[in-house]
Amino acid sequence: MIFSSDTSVRRPAGFLALALLAWTALPFQPSLGWADAAEADAAREAPRGQSVTDVSAANPADVESIDAIIAALYEVISGDAGVDRDWDRFRSLFAPNATLNPVVQGRDGSYGLEVFTPEGYVDGFGDSLERDGFHEAEINRVTEQYGMIAHAFSTYESRRASDDPEPFMRGINSIQLLNSAGRWWVVSIYWLGEGPGHPIPERYLGAGS
Repeated sequence: MIFSSDTSVRRPAGFLALALLAWTALPFQPSLGWADAAEADAAREAPRGQSVTDVSAANPADVESIDAIIAALYEVISGDAGVDRDWDRFRSLFAPNATLNPVVQGRDGSYGLEVFTPEGYVDGFGDSLERDGFHEAEINRVTEQYGMIAHAFSTYESRRASDDPEPFMRGINSIQLLNSAGRWWVVSIYWLGEGPGHPIPERYLGAGS
């Protein structure tokens, strides 16, 4: 569990977990469903009904399948300290109006969300990821698909360096996906880091974990 400098909220590590450390300098707004006010407003004000063709083209190999886009998602955020990330590649994976949503816990024990846009994430957290190092790897996945929509429960382990013997956090990324315009898009990532009150169930850990 990563703790914010604001003691009213505990921020679970998860997808892009190390980057949440950089967010602690911003005000916490419990009245907005645990979302940072500026990021929540930005998410609400994003254009509605935008075509996926309005987004810059991705590498076709990154978005040709569910396996490919999830692999690209983990790969693009991961790297040792001092290693630049390809943020244009990161942006290219997301649909218009996409969000990244960590579950957070308040001091009173209640749970809620913080809400980030992909661009807001890059602006707020990119420097800390590159400075401090962060690696996240998928260890198991359960996927459901219906037509052009898909949902992946992607279990992850987070390390600061690729050769760290043990992860500092595990959790589950709930990844919502859309197939449109001949490719896959990330619609949202909604995640929860493992904690004492919510250990990861065996069915989401896989046979080798």
